[in-house]
Amino acid sequence: MSEIKLNLIDAQQILHGTIHGSIGDACVAALSAEPETIAELEASLARYMKCPPNFSLSPTFASNPASPGMLDLQPYDAGVVVIDLAARIVAIESIYSQPAAQGQLYYHNGQHSTDEPILYRLPDDWLFLYSIEEYKALSTSRGRQRASAPPFDARPILYGRPLLEFIAGEYSTMSFAADDDNQLAKQISAIHARWLMTPRDDLRGQSPRDVLLAEQDFLDFDLHTRSLQWSLQHEGPPCLSTNSFAYRFAGFGTHEWVVYYDLVRHLLCSVLNRKPATQKQVEGITETRASDEADESVIAGLEQLKTTWLNQPQEDLSGRIPAIIIDNERRRLPEAMLGHDMVIDDDCPVCRMMADDAELGMEVGFWGLDSAHMDDDFAFSSFRTREEWEADRQKWKEFHEEFDRKWKKRQQSIARGEVPEPDPFFDPPDLDELLRFDERLDPDKLAS
Repeated sequence: MSEIKLNLIDAQQILHGTIHGSIGDACVAALSAEPETIAELEASLARYMKCPPNFSLSPTFASNPASPGMLDLQPYDAGVVVIDLAARIVAIESIYSQPAAQGQLYYHNGQHSTDEPILYRLPDDWLFLYSIEEYKALSTSRGRQRASAPPFDARPILYGRPLLEFIAGEYSTMSFAADDDNQLAKQISAIHARWLMTPRDDLRGQSPRDVLLAEQDFLDFDLHTRSLQWSLQHEGPPCLSTNSFAYRFAGFGTHEWVVYYDLVRHLLCSVLNRKPATQKQVEGITETRASDEADESVIAGLEQLKTTWLNQPQEDLSGRIPAIIIDNERRRLPEAMLGHDMVIDDDCPVCRMMADDAELGMEVGFWGLDSAHMDDDFAFSSFRTREEWEADRQKWKEFHEEFDRKWKKRQQSIARGEVPEPDPFFDPPDLDELLRFDERLDPDKLAS
């Protein structure tokens, strides 16, 4: 009881056939690559199984000969599975397995299943049903609902003329009276927050921040699983095609969220900073402007600044090029590190060991971005709601208060000549002691 009847549906066709249940499970996991067509689904299977060149399920699948273009929901052997890409529904009636929206598969190397677990997680809008009858009742309405709200690429708004017009407009009303860098920094932060937080009609009523954070958790998880896969298999994982739906309409992960923050802040600082050396970067900007022609000059200067910054190595990004960081994340390709880049401290034996392993191809390290340098304000956080952000701030406030209390108590105890109780936070183990401990646990030494 290991084969199933598998139905695959996209906006153009319906295919079905009998296939091993493990392939059905791999097809479910491959939905993590957000395929919209059966061809994209077939390409996504390479994440979980070694496929021959030009692999396709089509030779073993067909349209229903009795009713072309219709589903074949007659169970076979272990049962029946429907993957409806158009409606984003998975319907399962099978005794072989019960895959869910998140789980793991063991990679198949083309000959047999390995012991390499590959995690997966589907976007939140996928619906899992364990009843074919329920699928029949919901599929049409779900399909129409998705068709009524086609995907759109927000990047022309977030990176294009709407952003530049916003910055130029803010410059025209900016006050330069006070010679105070701190005040200017506050004004820049407030303008940046206003851009992120203001809903826009061209973003379907969402704010730029809403769009930037909508898929962050999902994309971060997917990029993380690709990193794990790379570590296990010692080769780069399959990437998305730049022609794929998932790439063309990609959401924003943490890498692009941080890069976008840096880009907008760079544009704002370059335009709004009053220092002459900075103002020369934007041709045509003067402190008093009243004409549309001057506005166009500002916008043209911003466009040039943006293009230059995105396509040149940036010191704050470890010499990486922002546009390539964005492109890699959209293709779901982790940022791998060279061996020498993994050495944080030349005197650290663990760092040197990791670097040596990386140079020999035995290990791979990954580089990533976080939001630690962003302004401490809700607008620049990754929390979806202000309530979540405030709760997190309260948690950290309580943590710091507890830390200060323990630290003062410990210092007072030491001042009285007392030996304080051991605390792993204040008394971390010595690195050399940790290494000696690892050596004592070496299997070869234990055996001897």
